Amino acid sequence: MSIHKNEIPLLEFDTDKNAVIMPNHEHIDVQLPTKAVFAFLSDEIDTYAKGHNGKIVAEFETATKVFPVYTVRHEGCEICLAQAPTGAAAATQFLDWLIGYGVKEIVSAGSCGALDDIAENTFLVPCKALRDEGTSYHYMAPSRFIDIDSRARRAIKAALEKHGLPYREIITWTTDGFFRETADKVAYRKKEGCATVEMECSALAACARFRGVLWGQILFTADSLANVEKYDERGFGGDSFEYALHLCLDAVVAV
Repeated sequence: MSIHKNEIPLLEFDTDKNAVIMPNHEHIDVQLPTKAVFAFLSDEIDTYAKGHNGKIVAEFETATKVFPVYTVRHEGCEICLAQAPTGAAAATQFLDWLIGYGVKEIVSAGSCGALDDIAENTFLVPCKALRDEGTSYHYMAPSRFIDIDSRARRAIKAALEKHGLPYREIITWTTDGFFRETADKVAYRKKEGCATVEMECSALAACARFRGVLWGQILFTADSLANVEKYDERGFGGDSFEYALHLCLDAVVAV
């Protein structure tokens, strides 16, 4: 048996890479480009694809939405482009599916909450993530943190520097509980070195490592939890969406 048993089910990790339902179980007739941008950027993905001769080559169907999967060309390179759904479980299911159909080098981008006093729309590069979500534990043995691929980080930093943008490398806190970010938890995570909070990073990193592919992420600050007595929604990072997508495209080409 490949399961490492534990009294707590979430801490039971199965090393078997085969599952009853594999990501490519539909056996659809598609071979995706090896490079992909998989980003939490709302309608910006569709807008960019429609304005840059994007082709819909597949669709990822969920119970609530069908996500188009595009191919676009950037700097002479064919790239898979897809909108990532919010939350570790949904995003990781989609990422695993993309990997199953040929994707091997992925850059993501999305907004995050600032735990430190960081201005809105600041670009950040997570170097590791605290695993306070459930999905990563199905892809990697229990640990407190997961490191983000160094090669992906180098490509992301090169893209940011190419655009002349200042950035910070940070530790991020990935959580499933948007409405359970209590004052004590925020203080605890800050003591552990976390500068931001979001909902997917550690899970996507674990999935990529399990499948043997490269993945990295660009974060940009949206709301602020720096003052737990006065939560500030700010503009939810809306001014960064378009720019973040261009950074992803440059970064994935540079990998």
